[in-house]
Amino acid sequence: MLEPIASPRPSVVALAASVLIFGPVLAGCQREDAAPAPTTAPAQTQTPIVAVGPAPTLDRAGLLQAMDVAASAYAAGLEVGGPSLVGRRFVVRQAFGCAGATPPPADTATGDGLAAWSWGERRRSLKLSLSPGDWTASPLVAGGAETWESVEGFWLPRPWLRADGCPGAQGDPLASGPAAPSPQTMGLAAVFEEDGPRTGRRNGRAYDFIVRGEDGQPAVPPSRGYRLVLEGRMAAFADGRAIRCRAANPDQRPVCIGAVQLDRVAFEDAEGRMLSEWRDG
Repeated sequence: MLEPIASPRPSVVALAASVLIFGPVLAGCQREDAAPAPTTAPAQTQTPIVAVGPAPTLDRAGLLQAMDVAASAYAAGLEVGGPSLVGRRFVVRQAFGCAGATPPPADTATGDGLAAWSWGERRRSLKLSLSPGDWTASPLVAGGAETWESVEGFWLPRPWLRADGCPGAQGDPLASGPAAPSPQTMGLAAVFEEDGPRTGRRNGRAYDFIVRGEDGQPAVPPSRGYRLVLEGRMAAFADGRAIRCRAANPDQRPVCIGAVQLDRVAFEDAEGRMLSEWRDG
């Protein structure tokens, strides 16, 4: 006699049915979750070169860094981003006369915007001198602002040297002859408004100071040069920027000029002792 076959328990039947019914649905959900969402490539935009914000008061190193950034942006055809330098104070110290005396300038010589020292009469005194350049009609600053009446220029020599002192590198002893100095590429343009005070303008006059020896002795030439101090606030060109760069062609290093309102010019010795100063007003 045949044995009766026991029917499956209802719970087992229900579980099997749910697997058959919902299994494909769950698998489909898993496949949909695993599929990556489509992405679109971001639009390529040309971002400006951003200058690192220098210290509140610009020194020689900070100002030259800002000019380096402006030169790079100009060469790349970009704008300079970051905080504006307009209105920022600066105190720039830079060495001059490190290589010794220079010939006294002729009476008819025009200002070159570089400080130097020369021997006085019978080599008993030293004459420190700085004649600002007349940059009023220079293409680099012409049209800088409609209210500028005159512009006097000061170069920042050896812009690759950020320190305030004399260079420590020695000349190449194997060089065939003396090498000409590199052209000046960075400077400050002291701007004077039409209705502004005229006390700070030099109008072709040099900043001069005579160094005399002690107790009637001849003056001793400096072993570490002297220091020129330029102090004031950054001004703005017509485009609202404090620094403007230009170059004749893409293969030349750009010349960059900072517009400034000059408050003080001074001569110091290598130890920082002030020898003479001129203040605006």
